[in-house]
Order: sequence, then structure tokens, then C-alpha cells
Amino acid sequence: MPPSASAIDYAALANAPRLLMECELKPLQGDRFQPTGFADLGPARYTRPDGTEMLLVESAQSVANRLEMAVCQDDKRTLLSELDGLPYVKGMRNGEMLTTSYLEAHRLSSPYVLDEVWAASLAKEMGLRDNFSLNDRSISKTLFKYDPSTLLHGVWLSLKEYKDVFSGGRVRVTRSLSGFIEAEGVSPAEHGGTKFDKNLARTEENADASTGYGTIPFHRSDFVAAKTTAYFNLDLSLLRGYRLGHNVDEKQNEKFEWSDAEKLLIALALFKIQRFLKTGLRLRTACDLEPKGDGLKVKRPIGFAIPDDNSLLNECKMLVARCKQATLFAETPITEVKWQPPKREPKDKKSTADSQDGDDK
Repeated sequence: MPPSASAIDYAALANAPRLLMECELKPLQGDRFQPTGFADLGPARYTRPDGTEMLLVESAQSVANRLEMAVCQDDKRTLLSELDGLPYVKGMRNGEMLTTSYLEAHRLSSPYVLDEVWAASLAKEMGLRDNFSLNDRSISKTLFKYDPSTLLHGVWLSLKEYKDVFSGGRVRVTRSLSGFIEAEGVSPAEHGGTKFDKNLARTEENADASTGYGTIPFHRSDFVAAKTTAYFNLDLSLLRGYRLGHNVDEKQNEKFEWSDAEKLLIALALFKIQRFLKTGLRLRTACDLEPKGDGLKVKRPIGFAIPDDNSLLNECKMLVARCKQATLFAETPITEVKWQPPKREPKDKKSTADSQDGDDK
């Protein structure tokens, strides 16, 4: 397929260090919205030097997980059929799918998609050896082979059980695609409610909130904002550094052209963003947002245009086929790993001798 048939102008990104995008959002109904909260912090608020009250609506970690979910069907578990052939790892339990690497918060570094044999095989392909520097190119090639999205959303192979296999947990890949949502000019919208117990008029012993009984009033803090914006950053320099699909002996001073593998990562990243903005903005029960105005805008490089989600999905489908034909993927795109629950260690028990000593004292 000639370059002109591509939905994306890849040449416009050849020398750009980052692709910076943003989209203004608004509540789907009314003015209030519920931000993300943290157990030891509550809503994440801060103040700009100019005095503007700010609020984190969705963290980078949460947006990364939501971008992964954006390529799923309505069941939030199965990849879109158009992306058949895109590699990932599936965790199996008693012959049924338990989870996949794109559903796990730590992706390939999840105990549900790793076992002793698979971890050793993965480490061998990455060329990991203690007391030797990491072969970054071999690592990125291997990750792309078994789960390309890992190079977009990052991974740190540091699970305690497999730390020695992965050379002390040194394999750490930074997110090349990141995003967050924040609001400016915010004010709290305080409200509350009551959970009524229509049967038990008065609480009794062993019949309290912890057991589900009683009438309990509660307080909630939502927010209103002058402006809410979703920000996205695709690190193009990082993607170029992987040298995916390029020959080892290529001259670095030659004019750079994106390989099909790198184009797939770009197309997949842009598709995830567009689909997230289209279908994934119901972040919580009381936080349902939608794009405002012209939708997703490019801030850098100036003049670059992002296609719609349907065009991007077709681009991904075409590039998946190309990468498969070039044998850049695993021969079997879905790697299955059988998960076994961890064995419980027996609790320490006092020996008979200890008990006797205690009686003698």
C-alpha cells in the first residue's frame, strides 16, 4: 500500500519529539462531577502560582488503564474483532480465560500472566544476563512480539517471584503514551444523603454499619469547574529509539522513516485516545463527561491532523496484517499461560517444647 493511502501523515511526525494533544470536556448533564479520590488524600487539589484552584479529575495511571480498555468490545474483556491478530498474553484457569495482559494494571508484570517457564523464555529472548548491561533493542523487540501495547503503556518486570529471572527487576519500560484530566477554576459542590434502614429502628449489638444495619447519613464533595481538559502525550522520541522493524546495520544519519511496527504503535495510540473520548468518559457514577467544541486538538507539532476513530481502526487493522506478514509478532499471537493460585504457607505453631517451658516458669 503506498504511503498516500495511509490515514496518518507519519512524515509530519518524523522529527517531532512529542505529539501533544488535548481535548476540553464538560459534564454530560448538569455542572457537577465527581473527581478521582485517594484513600489518604481525598480529592487531589492544588493551587497554581497565580492563585487558580486546580483539581485532578483522572490520574495518569487511571487514564492508562482506560486507554487499554478502549480497544475492548462492550464486555470490557474481549478485543475488538478488527484487531484480531494483535498479540497479547492470556491467563487461563481450569480451561477458561481468567484475564489478559491488556486487562491487568501491570500488564506483562502480573502474576496472572506469568509462570516459571514463560518468564524464563521471555527473559531469554530479551537477552538478559546478570552483570551485563541491558540490550534495550532486544527487550523492545521481544515486548512488541508478545504484546505491542506494553511499549505504549509501560511495564516493570519486578515481581518478587521472578525477580532473579528478570535480572533483578531491571527491565523497566516507560510509558510512551500518557494522559491525565484536570480541571481549573474549581469550587466544591457539597451534598450528601442517607442510607435508610426501614426495618431496624434502633441499632443493636452486632447490628451496625459494618454489618449492613442502621440508618447512616453521609457527606459527599463533588466539584464544578470553569474548564476541564484531557491531556495526552505520545513520546515519539522514545518510539524512534526502539528502532522496531529497522535493520541493525542501518546508518543513523540516514533520513528517518517510520517502520510498520512503529506506525502500528502510533496508530494504536491515536485510536485508543479517540475511542476513549468517544466511548470511555463515564469515569464514575457521578462523573460522566463528553468532549466540548471541536474535540481533540493537536498542540505540537502544529498542523498535524488526527483522523477519526474509524479511519484509525482501519489503519491499525492494515498495520497488524503487515507486521504479522513481516513475522514481527509471535507465531501464535495469543500466548496462553496457566495460572495456579499461590500456595499458602502454614502458620507458625508453638512447639510442644515451648509450651512445656511456659508451664514450668
